Amino acid sequence: MYRQVDDFLNEWSASAQGTIQVLKALTDDKLEQSIVEGHSTLGWLGWHLVGAAGYFSFLAGLKVPMTRQEDPIPSTAAEIVAAYENVANSVKEEAAKLSNEDLLEEVKGFTGPIARGALLRVMVDHQTHHRGQMTVLLRQAGLPVPGVLGPTKEMQK
Repeated sequence: MYRQVDDFLNEWSASAQGTIQVLKALTDDKLEQSIVEGHSTLGWLGWHLVGAAGYFSFLAGLKVPMTRQEDPIPSTAAEIVAAYENVANSVKEEAAKLSNEDLLEEVKGFTGPIARGALLRVMVDHQTHHRGQMTVLLRQAGLPVPGVLGPTKEMQK
């Protein structure tokens, strides 16, 4: 749980930058890459990260752009990157308006009331989880995997 706004802002900035690196590794022709047929694709996961950042932020009381679940997945990787950059920057701008006391306030969570700082922690963890899934799919698709939290095979050459 975040208790200091600066702690969230620093971690969000790093996490969002890592996510942007992964999203920028996507190519239009590999957006349909999935582990198994009918399961989450690179395109779906990237678009889900856009929507999830908006939805978590909405629950936390931040005013950021939101996509609807029924909005179609963009057909280009560039559109996903641009939408994510927009929502990630908005999260940062809106969260900067919070006070440390605001992080302790209870808001509506997925399963009931939750401290805003705890919900923001879940948002970062959720993003990290899906970003990890995407790195596996990037590798399976034959695309370079960026070194978000450490060097990758491509970086050791």
